[in-house]
Amino acid sequence: MQILQETAAKFGPLCVGLDTDPSYIPESIAKKFASPAQAVLAYNKEIINRIKSDGSACCFKVQIAYYEAMGLEGMQVYAQTLKAVKDSGLVCISDIKRGDIAASAGAYAKAHFSGDFESDIITVNPYMGFDTLQPFTEYCKKSGKGIFVLLRTSNPGMVDIEQQELKNSGRVLDRVGGELERIKNEYASIFENQTCGPVGAVVGCTEESDAQILRNAYPDIFFLIPGYGAQGGAARIAATLLLKAGGTVNSSRGILCAWKKSEDCIKKSESGNLTLSDIADAAQKAALDSKADLQKAVAEL
Repeated sequence: MQILQETAAKFGPLCVGLDTDPSYIPESIAKKFASPAQAVLAYNKEIINRIKSDGSACCFKVQIAYYEAMGLEGMQVYAQTLKAVKDSGLVCISDIKRGDIAASAGAYAKAHFSGDFESDIITVNPYMGFDTLQPFTEYCKKSGKGIFVLLRTSNPGMVDIEQQELKNSGRVLDRVGGELERIKNEYASIFENQTCGPVGAVVGCTEESDAQILRNAYPDIFFLIPGYGAQGGAARIAATLLLKAGGTVNSSRGILCAWKKSEDCIKKSESGNLTLSDIADAAQKAALDSKADLQKAVAEL
């Protein structure tokens, strides 16, 4: 997590989400590949290469569900995408949202912190209980890995559980936040030379009323901030969450599907001349624009 915090300070807070559904790639381009999964891999690599070259983002987030949906070949593409991110030198966040009883959680931790699907940081769901986090935090201590724990997500349904009031005051999400603070304090001596611990929080930027409250409540915890762009989250909300320990702001569809809003790409598509390079160029421009948008919002606070 320390490396991600430092990289975000150097390249800006944008995280490019490689939640690459095959439907995001125009049929005229996809049909040139052996399968939809291979088209996804080629698109991912094009985007990774561009982000590496222009420094528009500090990391990539790869949502495993899109690859699982493509079956065995999809999981091969998932592994190859993780490798391409690693080769780029940028941090890779695997968005797997795992959370299970101890033995199963241990297997998940092993699967995603080593072997074919090894990643730098993964997302974890704490809602089966805090004991489910322990197998993941062990890798944080021993192998320098990191986890982002779901705290306040960006979906409308977060009110069903996360926002529920507890009898002894506070909300469910506040109880989760308290556990993150406990882990931070427990690990303080292990990571005493670092400015943030290995355990971060997922905090969506879709509700302005919560942004300042949560940033003030957890000033030393690094945030993964979803909801920006296609989900309606504003840069000014994300900017508030980027204060203090900082964070990284994810954008997926807004970058992957940027070609759909490009007049040049639309014209080329209509004439049958659209290429993979063209849609990757549009994604690159969207990433640069998003970086500028976020940095401007931070400067205006």
